Amino acid sequence: MSGLIACEVPLAERFDLALVDLDGVAYKGHEPIHGAAAGLKGARERGMRLVFVTNNASREPESVAAQLSGLGIPADPDDVMTAAQAAAGVLATRLAPGAKVLVVGGAGLVTAVKAAGFVVVTSADDKPDAVAQGFAPELGWTQIAEAAYAVQRGSWHVASNMDLSLPTARGMAPGNGALVAAVRAATGVTPDSAGKPAPTMFQLAVKRADAERPLVIGDRLDTDLAGARAAGYPGLHVLTGVNSGRDDVLAIPAERPDFIGADLYSLLVAHPAPEAADGGWWATRGAAARVHDGRLELHHAADDADGRLDLLRSACAAAWSAVDAGRRLAADSVPEFPVAGT
Repeated sequence: MSGLIACEVPLAERFDLALVDLDGVAYKGHEPIHGAAAGLKGARERGMRLVFVTNNASREPESVAAQLSGLGIPADPDDVMTAAQAAAGVLATRLAPGAKVLVVGGAGLVTAVKAAGFVVVTSADDKPDAVAQGFAPELGWTQIAEAAYAVQRGSWHVASNMDLSLPTARGMAPGNGALVAAVRAATGVTPDSAGKPAPTMFQLAVKRADAERPLVIGDRLDTDLAGARAAGYPGLHVLTGVNSGRDDVLAIPAERPDFIGADLYSLLVAHPAPEAADGGWWATRGAAARVHDGRLELHHAADDADGRLDLLRSACAAAWSAVDAGRRLAADSVPEFPVAGT
């Protein structure tokens, strides 16, 4: 069973590098997220290095670093790894410098593709060797159509990521995956993806930092945590963005976290792991859960932030153990798990 693991010391003391997602983790839109600045400051004070790894390919690393710094999270451009940089790395695996690439995306993707030695073009009539597609809010039908024309004519289609949605201060908006889906619908061609959940960005960031014990931190199970498992790195799910504690309980094995925290302040504390108990119960410091007759049963402990997190951890262990053993779990028996900081 892929399950939660224990860390008897603060995570920032166990791991030497945090691969931190941005939207929904460090900030939401242009707004700060509770616990983010304090948690990351404390992590750095304990010797943990930070690299911000984002599926957003539209912005330059300098712009991302400036936004983080403005929210009380000091960052340099070298602390940022974007999906645009990962997409350029994927292109370099098959194309020689000087190859023509039709870029459908923002300034960050254009810069990354040029920096990798490729010639950026804007039309399918330029006979590009590849199409690099990333999110940018200014994209419209004309640019997406050029991508479709080029892919139909044989250009290699590389997407910076396949996120269907994008968290903003106003709610969820269509992400790059939704725009890529339009090209795929027109061409029937499935693109290669450089962003999470592919492990490319994580591996590039770890190599850049020369780290030995990386920890992936994210709010999305299907990208951040699935990417962590794909790369073979432990993953921390923070409950400040897209996926909830209930989603953790119902997660498939390839998307399960190793640690769960309310927010980035969870880097500064130890993390207990559930233990099996009599009667099919799983307990974490007194908070217990089990699956009985196909339904999740909960035994509450302290009704505070730590107690609610422990109950969620126990629920994950009980649900994952049952499902992995081939037993039924009724989804309607799994409640929401409100946790302070979300």
